[in-house]
Amino acid sequence: MDWIVILGYFILILTVAYFVVRKRPAAPALESDDANTSSYFLGGRDLGWIAIAASLFASNIGSEHLVGLAGQGAAGNFVASQFEILASFMLLLLGWLFVPFYLRTGVFTMPEFLEVRYSVTARNYLSWVSIAGYILTKISVTIAAGGIVFVALLGVDFWTGAIAIVLITGAYTVLGGLRAVIYTDLVQMFILIGGSIVLTIIGLDAVGGIDGLREHTTSEQLSLWRGMDDADYPWTGILFGAPILGVWYWCTDQFIVQRVLAAKDLSHARRGSIVAGYLKLLPMFIFVLPGVIAFALASDPASGFAFPTTDGQAEYDAALPLLINYLLPSGLRGLVIAGLLAALMSSLSSVFNSCSTLFTIDIYKKWRPSTSDKQLVRVGQVVTILLVVLGLAWIPMLQVIEGGLFQKLQSIQAYIAPPIAAVFLIGILSKTVNNKGALAALFSGAVLGTLRLILEINKDLLSGFWLEVAEVNFLHFALFLFLVCSGVLFVVSYVTQSHRKELSSVFWAKGEPRSFNRWNAVLSVGLIIVVLILWLAFA
Repeated sequence: MDWIVILGYFILILTVAYFVVRKRPAAPALESDDANTSSYFLGGRDLGWIAIAASLFASNIGSEHLVGLAGQGAAGNFVASQFEILASFMLLLLGWLFVPFYLRTGVFTMPEFLEVRYSVTARNYLSWVSIAGYILTKISVTIAAGGIVFVALLGVDFWTGAIAIVLITGAYTVLGGLRAVIYTDLVQMFILIGGSIVLTIIGLDAVGGIDGLREHTTSEQLSLWRGMDDADYPWTGILFGAPILGVWYWCTDQFIVQRVLAAKDLSHARRGSIVAGYLKLLPMFIFVLPGVIAFALASDPASGFAFPTTDGQAEYDAALPLLINYLLPSGLRGLVIAGLLAALMSSLSSVFNSCSTLFTIDIYKKWRPSTSDKQLVRVGQVVTILLVVLGLAWIPMLQVIEGGLFQKLQSIQAYIAPPIAAVFLIGILSKTVNNKGALAALFSGAVLGTLRLILEINKDLLSGFWLEVAEVNFLHFALFLFLVCSGVLFVVSYVTQSHRKELSSVFWAKGEPRSFNRWNAVLSVGLIIVVLILWLAFA
């Protein structure tokens, strides 16, 4: 029954992708080169808010959610839900502040926006940093997670599962571009949410409902707040440091923003972001809460549920697959597994398409500006195929690199985020900052972030001041780095005022009309109220 359900899922996804690939956009005919490029890389720029919201949510859900959030819940870190809740505010910021600037300039990529606002050098910096980060972390880790799902839940060989995931996802991404990615995301979102809700409901029933859950857990295990001196999640870091990383990821990362660039107009882009904000409240209940349920089951000797251990330490990251195998009957288990595969494939297809867009538009087109747009689409397809190969080739390296070191390698994203967030956020709030200031902020931030990473990796060899720097909570460090980079941006820009460029294509002229929709405003206020209620309810 599980295999029948999973096979049905694959057939459904491939059917949707097939019809999307066959269907030409309704926009005035793809006779022009620009229409071909716009169709492939930005879905024809005619997508509605429902598809955008679904794609923002589904693309974001990756292996760190499927494994990490449930593991955090089981380990007593319900507070990790704050990153999902804060994403709602970041999506409001994306829709109301950033999107109007992006759509006004008509850019295809985030590095392209940096060129319009600052310079070619700023564009090149972000292009290469983003591509390297996607290949080294997102692509390979997501492929590996797909293989692990097959091994843990279906008993299929790792490489068979990994290759199946990457070939199917790569095929429809190559052929259909962003439009295929977004419409398959729409289907995958419903499967993911549906399967996860089923698991949560059955899990709650197994522990005796909310009362039974409270009986086997402490108040801290269901709290969203920790003290300022907490080593992992201090409330100061959550409220002031995490939003810095959120601005980078949700408002400036090509992986996410490419979806709103494909909107038919500003109102749809904004509403898609707002509705995605509501969807981002779900992981707290469908990923973190099942981890708490797994802990509660393991606390009851009569349940027979237990975590595997290594050197006497429980492996909490196994919470989700263990719970699926323990609670669900055949058929339902297949539905939840399909949901996990949907999340991984959605994330993978999105990073394939985003990375392909970055290379084609920001690097290849700059290198060969006379290339026709039809040829650019071909380049994008070839790059996607190469990414598939690179992703598979990089997986064996995960076993060679020490686990802790690889996690540190991933954390470099958290250390490059503050300078990028600074140049984007301040760049659209202020006309006074310039190219010299932006480059100084980006490179000084990169140096400080790399220094912090090196110190963290070699923490056991340090003492005194350098040990204290290495042990500063990463959220507090993100806030510190953002403030430093912002200061550098303003100071260098002030000293080099003569380098200010013409920005009429970025900022609005006085009296220029801007889009405002009453329902978008109502939905935004409603989202803020819901978040405040959750913060109080789980205080």
